[in-house]
Amino acid sequence: VQLQESGPGLVKPSQTLSLACTVSGGSITTNTTNYYYWHWIRQPPGKGLEWIGYVAHSGNAYASAAFKSRTSISRDTSNNQFTLQLRSVTPEDAAVYYCTLGVGSANGHDYWGQGTQVTVSS
Repeated sequence: VQLQESGPGLVKPSQTLSLACTVSGGSITTNTTNYYYWHWIRQPPGKGLEWIGYVAHSGNAYASAAFKSRTSISRDTSNNQFTLQLRSVTPEDAAVYYCTLGVGSANGHDYWGQGTQVTVSS
């Protein structure tokens, strides 16, 4: 399975950040032999990794309490992608954003995209 993030590298404060993760070598929908969990994680400059949330094989989505109020994570089955929308961004949302896949467990990250840099500036 390969993952590739895409989206704007620059977003203005108060706008919505929209990212997509294209999946190749696997299906975004339910897998009959394993359960898949499609995650978004970010790393702000000089800080550690922050888990944002995931959308499961079932289509159910869960977000960290820190992001829940302004985050939407969903699947785009027609394009074999999953997406992140982060509303009302501030400069503190500047980070490298990664999409990952956990196979069989929601707690693992078995596959990673290469990451995409997002800057928040007017």
